[in-house]
Order: sequence, then C-alpha cells, then structure tokens
Amino acid sequence: MNEITKLDPQCIWKNFYALTQVPRPSGHLEKIQQFLLDFGKQVGVEAFKDPAENIVFRKPATPGMENRKGVILQAHMDMVPQKTPDSPHNFETDAIQPWIDGEWVKATNTTLGADNGLGVAAIMAVMEDKSLVHGPVEALITADEETHMVGVNNLPSGELHGDILLNLDTELWGEFVIGSAGGVDVTATLDYQEVDTDPTDAAVKVTLQGLRGGHSGLEIQEGRGNANKMMVRFVREAIEETEARLASWHGGNMRNAIPFKAEVVLTLPKENVEALKELAADWLADFQEEYAPIEKNIQLTVEEVATPAKQVPVELQDNLINVIYACHNGVFRMIPHYLDVVETSSNLAIIDIAEGKTAMKILVRSSREDMKENLVKTLESCFNMAGMKVEATGDYAGWDPNPDSEILGLLLKEYKELFGKDGVVQVVHAGLECSVILGKYPHLDVVSLGPTLESPHTTTERALISTVKPFWQLLKKTLADIPEK
Repeated sequence: MNEITKLDPQCIWKNFYALTQVPRPSGHLEKIQQFLLDFGKQVGVEAFKDPAENIVFRKPATPGMENRKGVILQAHMDMVPQKTPDSPHNFETDAIQPWIDGEWVKATNTTLGADNGLGVAAIMAVMEDKSLVHGPVEALITADEETHMVGVNNLPSGELHGDILLNLDTELWGEFVIGSAGGVDVTATLDYQEVDTDPTDAAVKVTLQGLRGGHSGLEIQEGRGNANKMMVRFVREAIEETEARLASWHGGNMRNAIPFKAEVVLTLPKENVEALKELAADWLADFQEEYAPIEKNIQLTVEEVATPAKQVPVELQDNLINVIYACHNGVFRMIPHYLDVVETSSNLAIIDIAEGKTAMKILVRSSREDMKENLVKTLESCFNMAGMKVEATGDYAGWDPNPDSEILGLLLKEYKELFGKDGVVQVVHAGLECSVILGKYPHLDVVSLGPTLESPHTTTERALISTVKPFWQLLKKTLADIPEK
C-alpha cells in the first residue's frame, strides 16, 4: 500500500492515488473514462459517458432527504502533462509517481494532477460512502478542461437535474470563488518558403530552460519568466551582432501554462560562434539579475549542431522577431473594483517556427467581454503587421459573481461553525467551467471550492495535505444541510 493512501482522510487520498496510476493527459482520456465507469459500477451508482465524453454519476438521496435541493459535484478528469527536461515519463502510458514531502504531496519530475484529481477523488468518496447523509447528488466529471473546455462546451441540455453546483477546482482552501475570467484562444499562423542555408555556416541550438512556468491564470501576475519573450531578446541581438539567421523555434507546449522552455536553431558564420556564446553568457547574467528572486534556475545554453539545409528567409525572420517582441504578454489590466485581482491578461504560450510553417498560440483571459475583445484586437493588430493570419477560437464567457448566492451563504456559515473563522469570498482570473455550465443551466446556484494546491501546470505542483481533511469535513456537512426545494 502506498504511503499516500494512509493519509487522512483515507477516502479521498486512496482515490487520488488510484487516479495517479491511470494516464489522463488532456486529449487522451480513454483509460480514465473507463476507470471511472468501472468505479461507478463497483460502488453501485448510476454511471455513464455522455455524448461530450464527460462521465456522469447519479446517487439517490438518503432516505428522508428526497425533498432536498439536488447537488451537482463537478470536477475535470484531465491533467496538464508537464515534465522536467530529463524525465522519460510518457503521460499516455505511465503512472504518475506521487510522494510525500513533509506537509505536501508532490510528483517525481512531472505535474501531480491534483488539478483536478483531488476534486475527482472527493466525488468518488461521496459516491462510495454509504454513511453520508445527503439529498439527490449528481457528479459531472468533464473531459479536456485544460484544452478548450471541450466537455462543458459540448455538455448536452437536460442532462443535469440538480439545483446547486459545487465546482471542486479552486486551489486555495478557505476561499469560496463566485466569479472567474472568460477566455479565448488566439492563433497566428503564416506559411513561408524556406531558403537554402549557406553550407559554410555553422549552426547552434540555443536552449532557455529552468523557468518556473506556472498557471497562466493564477500566476500570470507574479512576474515569472516567459521563455518565448525572454528568448526573443537574445535572438534579436544575436541577429544584430553575430549575423545569425533563424532556422527554427520551438517554445512552450500548453496554452494555459506559462512556457518554461524555448529552443531555437540559429545559423551563423563559423568565426562568430564564440561571440554568440559570449553573448549568451551575458544574457544569462542579465536574466538572472532581472528575475531574481523569482526565477532561481535559469539556464541559457548554446550547443553546436549540424547545419540545417534550410532556414527562414531574412525579411520574414525580421518580421517574426519583431512580432514576438511586440506581442503583449502578461497582465493587461487589473479589476478596478478588486485591484489585487487580474482582470485581463494574455499568455504567449507556444511558438513553433520550422519547415515553412509558423504558429503562435496565445490564451487571452478576462472577466470583462469588452476588455477581452480589446486585447484580442490588440494581438490581431500586432500579428497582422507581420502578414500573419489570426483566428480566435474556443471563446467562453466569464462567470459573473452572485454575492447573494444561497449556497455561498450556507458554505460560509458551515465553515465558520466548523473552523471558527470566516471564509474568503473571491473572484479569480483563472478560467473555471462554471461560466460555461451556467450558460446552459442558468438556474444553478454555483460556488467553487477546494483544498490548497500550489504551482499547478508545472513540475513543482503540490497539494497541501492539511487542507484536504477540512475540505472533506465541509463538503460532508454541507451535503447534509442542503435546504429543501
């Protein structure tokens, strides 16, 4: 038995450990879907996969509680697949390797998947516990939340019957979220005709890595390094000072994760290689000074490689460097009424330039539709100046706060009674599925809560053990005290 399964409360931790053993990266959910369907059958609740690839559980009310309002417990089954550069982990086939580090649960060289595995584990605990007192309970475990919110965007009408939605995807215990940002994916593309490389030139691969990365909603305001935006500063000077030419660029791998690594291949006259290495050393020193103490492990390395046969034409190269430099990244505006909460931001998450194709992928977030549109048009204007095609897809609205929510009032009351302190009502910059669900089921009374996680979407993701037990206590007590219809 793994040591994690012995943590308190065991009903959640044993289910969470079981989830870590089932591959579930976004886009590859067949194994976790079957696992959840088998679990539902095993514990004797109704379980099915809907047309949107979500898993739905239904558990009837405890005798005498049939007249209570129905509760929908909601979490997402997929996880962000990030790993350290030296990790051989295959997210489609390999189990996560969780371990206990003092007061935290972490994973070995990968994301942990506590986002949103702990929410799913809590749902499983509710479904299997015959001693709980509750009214009618449903569970909606959604597909591919981390990539375009596919499951909720395609959620069928009429599938859910409850009156209250408890989203279990908030990452700070004691906070009760009643509003979140909307988002839209912005993609800029351009095809080009490669040109021949001078066969007498040398080539180098420059790698920037060791950054913290992070969640582009929760941590965008912390000043963490974006590998793409840092790399462009070096590349531009390398072109100016060493006659370098761009052959390829690959940075980032998930729209909702701040990119922690980027690598470019440059060609240049052989006699200038040493000068480029010296330039890289200077930039590394600059980056280390600029980002201290936020980024402590920045690496900028230069490796001589075989000279590629083709490269980016010089006039396009300059346009692409300019557009990466000019592209907005980070906080665009704070909420005027909540100056400690980001209102609008963008994350220049992914850049791929190679073999005649260019793609730059950004996630724009905002709690205001007009400001979201403003930032999208800002990005379009930037990319259009480089002749790039711009598409905005996967648009979802923000979640408007309802401070008079009945379920919020109950949660705050129960929290104060259980723990002797007031809960914090919050609006967050992260994108939660609540807004999309409310668009389809506008009658629902919605709050999001969860135990404390840190650094989701990174290889340092961790779950605070001491917050899981009170989270479970509050969930149980709230289900028992749900008001009548």
